[in-house]
Amino acid sequence: MKADPATQLRLLDLQDLDSGLDRLVARRRDLPELAVIAERTKVVESLKADIVRVETEISDLGRAQRRLDDEIDLVRSRADRDRRRMESGQIGNARELENLQAELASLARRQGVLEDEALEKMEAAEELDGRLVKLAAERDRVQVELDAAARGRDAAFAQIDAQAGEQRGRRAALAPELPAPLVTLYEKIRAASSGVGAAKLVRRRCEGCHLELSGAELREVASAAPDDVVRCEECRRILVRTAESGL
Repeated sequence: MKADPATQLRLLDLQDLDSGLDRLVARRRDLPELAVIAERTKVVESLKADIVRVETEISDLGRAQRRLDDEIDLVRSRADRDRRRMESGQIGNARELENLQAELASLARRQGVLEDEALEKMEAAEELDGRLVKLAAERDRVQVELDAAARGRDAAFAQIDAQAGEQRGRRAALAPELPAPLVTLYEKIRAASSGVGAAKLVRRRCEGCHLELSGAELREVASAAPDDVVRCEECRRILVRTAESGL
């Protein structure tokens, strides 16, 4: 393939633009804010799940407390009713009176057990309420960090995208000015060679693979016509000769 030396040098300009675009893509992909967002998002979701679990426990505990309160009210009502019967003086049978006294004692014990259980549940509810407050505060704190990272990401994306748009515009203007076969070859090599399709020959070293050419390879490149498109024997990239080539 033939291309005048000036065109080959312009191919390096195209490579610089493409390498710049690749760097912007990598920068966009590897933004530190993205790792922060991913980590903080997981933490927020975990905290939200914990909050839901605690809220569920509080709700279940509330229902249990209400059932206990209802049972305590029933026990109290029954004890009050039995007490009124005793105080009415209408019970003349000693056996019946003894049974009523035993029932009142049993109701008192049952009420004590229920009230102790209700107190335990009240203390548990207070502990859960405190835990819920702490979880909500931690969720809010991490959410603030997440929001800040998202704003940083968006600002960085906007800057990167603006730079990429400018680079793509320059590339779109340059590529059509180069011979289509040369650009096609360059694109094919670039796709197979980590984004680098053309490289300078600098001081006998290929800037694509960073290997120094052998004596025979240098002689072959030196003997090639100025408009020959030469390739690196090692990496097969287009090798562009410059004043720094050392030929």
